[in-house]
Amino acid sequence: MTMTIVPSLHFLLPQNPKPFQIPNFMLKTHYTPFNFRPQFSRETNTPPSSTDRGLIFQEKVQYLENLKVNPQKAFQVNPNLRSTPLSTVKSVEQCLSSMGIHRSAMGRILDMLPELLNRDPATDLYPILDFLLNDVGIPYPDVHKSISRCPRLLICSVEDQLKPTLKFLMKLGFTGSNSLTCQNTVLLVSSVEGTLVPKIEFLKSLGLSESEVNCMVVRSPALLTYSVEKNLKPKVEYFLNEMNGNVLELNRFPQYFSFSLEGRIKPRHKVLVENRVKLPLHLMLKGDDGVFYETLINTRLRKLDGR
Repeated sequence: MTMTIVPSLHFLLPQNPKPFQIPNFMLKTHYTPFNFRPQFSRETNTPPSSTDRGLIFQEKVQYLENLKVNPQKAFQVNPNLRSTPLSTVKSVEQCLSSMGIHRSAMGRILDMLPELLNRDPATDLYPILDFLLNDVGIPYPDVHKSISRCPRLLICSVEDQLKPTLKFLMKLGFTGSNSLTCQNTVLLVSSVEGTLVPKIEFLKSLGLSESEVNCMVVRSPALLTYSVEKNLKPKVEYFLNEMNGNVLELNRFPQYFSFSLEGRIKPRHKVLVENRVKLPLHLMLKGDDGVFYETLINTRLRKLDGR
């Protein structure tokens, strides 16, 4: 099946999804609509016999295996999948394919989230595509990157989860040139009150103003994905107590939190202490060991020369 995507990809799903209408961007393509509604693979006027049911079930198992989905795990996590017509499962694959997701990535996503296998594309999946395109502003060619990086986007409620979180992130400063991209749409699946707010409040507790904290997270969105107890807090304590650092330096270089405390921060700080050299955080942490030691040697030489 060949599908040509045209430059204009805007579409709006109807408020009442029944009967389902093909999104506008599909109508502008050489796209052959497929049937979303569940049907038995073997159509008959009478209920299938036990033999037919066994064949239909085996066909479904084979289909899942070809997708690289573990059938045993899928049926255990999603018991309703046993009675779901194969046509429904196929419609989900076709829907994800229309979002630009390759079959290899699709198998990984469906194996991770078997509950997707009997979702209705019209009411459950295409509204998420609409949200990513029109609310977040992700370009269509990047939609599959957002989903591949965070498959949980596909099982989130647009109204209850995605839109409120986007509104909160926009208030922090994720707008205009700093809008969310396919690199950080993972933030949309986070709980505002349970995950995002506690991290913002922790950074404010260091003495940083609201605007300073907002700038930090916009410059380094990964900050909002780190655990307060396992990442932010121990790294702050080491920086302030062992490195005698200034919080303002963390504001200037929020990427500090992306480096391993045991694997990068402590070892390099120890080397600097032994050589009685102090470097800004970005020079201390960025670059491989070769770059670090070259910077260290050059700094020591300048100190010896009195420069």
